[in-house]
Amino acid sequence: MASDQGFGEFDRVTSIDVHRTKILLGHEEIPHFYLDVRTVEEFNEGHLENSMNIPYMFNTPQGREKNPKFVVQVSAVYGKESRLVVGCRSGVRSLYATADLLDADFKNVVNMEGGYLEWINKGFPVVEEVVHSNL
Repeated sequence: MASDQGFGEFDRVTSIDVHRTKILLGHEEIPHFYLDVRTVEEFNEGHLENSMNIPYMFNTPQGREKNPKFVVQVSAVYGKESRLVVGCRSGVRSLYATADLLDADFKNVVNMEGGYLEWINKGFPVVEEVVHSNL
């Protein structure tokens, strides 16, 4: 299911639910890539298989700040015609990230509604990092 957000600056952003995301990521004839825009710390706690992590925001002592090199970093990995599904924790950062990518002339970018939380809520598979401790 796809929807167009009604938030003014986000009118051009198409959002899809996690079920549609799962279908697109599994499509072999027309490959789609999952771009996880959460922080590195969030990504390392668990993520979708074969996802690429390029944070949209960084944790700083002052709080979260936008990654000023986000579009450049995405452009170094993906072409403007790449089919990208952008996701975050709950769907808010990915909405902003998707809008920024569309502004940078990426053509096939959609936002995953509900983010990683909705993905795991549906019981879809994730990769969880094993943290080793010296304690």
